[in-house]
Amino acid sequence: MDRIINQVDRITPELIDGIKRIVKIPSVQDTAIDAAPYGENVRKALLETLNLCKELGFDIVNIDNHIGYASYGPKDKDGYIAAIGHLDVVPVGEGWKHDPFSVYEEDGIIYSRGILDNKGPIISCLYALYTLKQLGYKPKREIRIIFGCNEETGFQDLKYYLSKEQPPLAGFTPDCKFPVVYAERGRLVVNIKYSNNQALHQFLNTYILNSDNSGVKLGIDFRNDEFGKLETRNYKIIDDRTFQFAISYPYGITCKELVAKLNDKGLDVDVVGNYDPVYFNRNASMISIMQKAYEAITGMDGTPVTTTGGTYAKLMPHIVPFGPSFPGQKGIGHNPNEWMKIGDIITITKIYALTLYWLGLEEHL
Repeated sequence: MDRIINQVDRITPELIDGIKRIVKIPSVQDTAIDAAPYGENVRKALLETLNLCKELGFDIVNIDNHIGYASYGPKDKDGYIAAIGHLDVVPVGEGWKHDPFSVYEEDGIIYSRGILDNKGPIISCLYALYTLKQLGYKPKREIRIIFGCNEETGFQDLKYYLSKEQPPLAGFTPDCKFPVVYAERGRLVVNIKYSNNQALHQFLNTYILNSDNSGVKLGIDFRNDEFGKLETRNYKIIDDRTFQFAISYPYGITCKELVAKLNDKGLDVDVVGNYDPVYFNRNASMISIMQKAYEAITGMDGTPVTTTGGTYAKLMPHIVPFGPSFPGQKGIGHNPNEWMKIGDIITITKIYALTLYWLGLEEHL
């Protein structure tokens, strides 16, 4: 472990330069053009990232500019380990003190759109693997660092990836929080339709405006001791006959059951989209490895937790959210002056290097 920690410290200047190189590209999704399904700047970010991977000595694969990855270790039918993050970012918005893509550094903190969500962390994973490569580490199976391009606006990149490649045996996405997240809530979006405007207003008065967000009046209230209560959110009037909202629901109830309960209320329900909850045994091998790595590097309690958020783990089998935000760090990623401490970047790189090291040695995943 000490060799890994010391090697990350040695490559820190390369790590920070590599992150800045990618973060400064304004990779907000734009109009699709030939060979750029998510816009030219997102494609630039992917190509530059893969160039960086190649410079670090990794094999690279570009899957039609939808998504790409760096590869290290023996490739065989047993499968692979993966860390997957994304290079696309949300629009910058207002309120920035400096150019949102200037990668401005002050008092040991880097400010830029994408430094936390999610370029900084996924490039940290790349340098974590680079650390192991420099130390001559020989994993039992292939390890991939996967760079998505459409996480913020639809997961089409990951759907494309899974149409071409098998999912990993195990892995993580550095796009949430620490400690390791063993479970995510599901997310169901529905439209409630009415024949006229008056009926829609009555629905709003009865079920939304005069109720809390537990779904109790809709008959869908549900609670799980690990996740907490179901919540309704993201209310939107689509037109004078249609109301849309999202249901953030715990493990233990299904999309089908929720829709049936809404139908039982006499509502005309149209499912817009759904992601089932993500749930792993908190004592599973890969969860235990991530907990152990987090505790070894930070000295903090690594007891696995749940999240109300949504990540690539919703669609990519066999992975869980793992970092990069530490306890107490909230509301950073999509806001103006998005930031990440350089000290935290170094720490997460050590955590990810140790995690990939142990995952790559594990016989049974």
